[in-house]
Amino acid sequence: MKIIFATNNAHKLSEVQAVLGDGYELVTPRQCGIDEEIPETAETLEGNARQKARYLFERTGLDCFADDTGLEVEALNGAPGVHSARYATDGHDFAANNRLLLKNLAGEENRRARFRTVICLIEQGKEHLFEGIVEGRIIDHEAGSEGFGYDPLFVPEGFDRTFAEMSAEQKNGISHRGRAVRKLVDYLHQTEK
Repeated sequence: MKIIFATNNAHKLSEVQAVLGDGYELVTPRQCGIDEEIPETAETLEGNARQKARYLFERTGLDCFADDTGLEVEALNGAPGVHSARYATDGHDFAANNRLLLKNLAGEENRRARFRTVICLIEQGKEHLFEGIVEGRIIDHEAGSEGFGYDPLFVPEGFDRTFAEMSAEQKNGISHRGRAVRKLVDYLHQTEK
């Protein structure tokens, strides 16, 4: 089954494809002739996921899904949250985002944080939302070279390594995006019956 996924991010694409498995072929917006940046102007993760999915559906009429993910840090009142990708700059500058996060948490004892992903699926014109959350903490230095974004700073609950110190398979097994995608897959399998 082909389904459009609202991303051109190769890391995210391979992460989601690994969880979806062989029964699904992810198609990118670029492969559908959509080269422009898909808008993300909502003030919530749910709002951004909906906005991106609707944008694709309106242009293609095909089943599609979009996600939005945020790192929510307790001591920063949930920031960077919906602004996680553009925390330090207008672009997706992972290094600058990580530096700003560490600066804003300097001297802070409460390092509790969570990653939250919301997926909006539009299937035959109907919207469905799926959420995945992983609790953890932010360490005071980067560790590991795998993954992307805040992965070198985030240690999931019950582990002593950052996401960036885990293999893609290990991370997908416990990550916020993996959890949301598994809910999406469960739903898709139920509707196939």
